[in-house]
Amino acid sequence: QVQLQESGGGSVQAGGSLRVSCLYSEYTYEIDCMGWFRQAPGKVREGVAAITHDGTTSYAASVKGRFTISRDNDKRTLYLQMNSLEPEDTAMYYCAAVDPVLSCPRGVGLRHNYNYWGRGTQVTVSS
Repeated sequence: QVQLQESGGGSVQAGGSLRVSCLYSEYTYEIDCMGWFRQAPGKVREGVAAITHDGTTSYAASVKGRFTISRDNDKRTLYLQMNSLEPEDTAMYYCAAVDPVLSCPRGVGLRHNYNYWGRGTQVTVSS
């Protein structure tokens, strides 16, 4: 089992920036595919960004150019830097990982492509 713990959410005004982090546990195998998802009240959980172990990234169209996903494999930490935040970015943000024995999804992928999830961290953007 891979355990994930998010941190760094909070409240910010539109146009501001936030960085959320996700510490993941050690595992028998190297964790290749990781991603960030978000879910606003009454909406489906959507993929925001994904990254492979070697640093290949993918982004949802709605955040491309504003958000940056990165990871520090030595620190077992995944990051999401969010700039130019908009009220529409308000959501619970979740860190997710694909089981290492499975293939990475194309692009960011969908919820069912990921096997392990954190509990989420709230991001609120006010206008």
